[in-house]
Amino acid sequence: MALRSRNKIDVSYSVAGMTDIIFLLLLFFMLTSTLVAPNAIKLLLPQSNTQTTNRPITTVSITRDIIFYVEKTPVDISQLEALLRQKVGNTPEPVVAVHADRSVPIEFIVDVMNIARKNNYKVILATSPETK
Repeated sequence: MALRSRNKIDVSYSVAGMTDIIFLLLLFFMLTSTLVAPNAIKLLLPQSNTQTTNRPITTVSITRDIIFYVEKTPVDISQLEALLRQKVGNTPEPVVAVHADRSVPIEFIVDVMNIARKNNYKVILATSPETK
């Protein structure tokens, strides 16, 4: 007489829950990676050990070839002031970050700072962390 158990144990498992979690994580990382906008212009920044808490509205970058960029758009120094006014708009207490290569002569950085001072913008000079 062959007696069989009515309750069979199934050794397989469902991966549906795991795939849902994987897709949610993939979606999360894809969305958060688009929010990060790194500065794509390669610059060797001077080093400093202090940090500021101000968040700049826009950035002005100066390459070693003395090419000015507002964010990623190349601009002539004569058009810099008008473009900064357009980017800043009516923001109260606007902050502009200056990313200048360490080989750029100081006179070009001062030109950008003079434009900012004339328009009552706060200026942050971007630096890289100091290594010991």
